Amino acid sequence: MADQQDTITGIDVPVYLKYNFTAGAGPARFLSQVKNGKLTGQRCPRCQQVYIPPRGSCAACGVATEEELVLPDKATVQSFTIVSIPIPNNPIKPPYIIANLVLDGANISFIHLMSECVNEDVRIGQRVQAVWKPEEEWDYSMDNIRYFKPLDEPDVPVAQIGKLPVSGWEGMSDA
Repeated sequence: MADQQDTITGIDVPVYLKYNFTAGAGPARFLSQVKNGKLTGQRCPRCQQVYIPPRGSCAACGVATEEELVLPDKATVQSFTIVSIPIPNNPIKPPYIIANLVLDGANISFIHLMSECVNEDVRIGQRVQAVWKPEEEWDYSMDNIRYFKPLDEPDVPVAQIGKLPVSGWEGMSDA
């Protein structure tokens, strides 16, 4: 009788994974500042690269980064993608833009959402600014920034992305 039963080759079972993140000293200070509405980076003492979010050490040099800088919430689009495929359980419906952004005064990009834009008009070198959630909703998370929106500023040439001072594109003497 056992020979007459169908062979089970698989079953559908939901899997729930819960992750806990323990931030090191640099990321913990960064997240505490984000809760206060400030974006901070750390500068490498050897190569002078500014990392945001801080990692506690320079990826290029391997030395500890301790010097912290408060950075503005203006950035330049370094690269981007238009997401057209829905992601399960994601409240954001496609199409939308995910961009690698370099904050003024930083050299390294981070990923964030862009909005208040025509997706087909987004371009490398475009200037953007953070749109923050209301302060009473702030937590220890980059989600305090809802998204970045385009600014009415001239584009940054590709060779200058990641080389802007904290004062921004207008703050460059040769701009």
